[in-house]
Amino acid sequence: MQIEEIEVFIDENGRVQIEVHGVKGMACLDLTKDLEEALGGEVESREMTAEAYATVQEEVDVEERRRLYGG
Repeated sequence: MQIEEIEVFIDENGRVQIEVHGVKGMACLDLTKDLEEALGGEVESREMTAEAYATVQEEVDVEERRRLYGG
């Protein structure tokens, strides 16, 4: 399982940059929402990474698959 990580950088002027790693799809927006609001709620810009546009595939347990489809 890939590690999900949020990195927060604050420069000398107080500008905050948040980076999310290990999260596929737009779930990164849900992960940073509360943090963004706690920091004032104003987002000047947003750059999405390739991970944000990646397809999310849910892992299906083998036993669950057998139950659903037989075999």
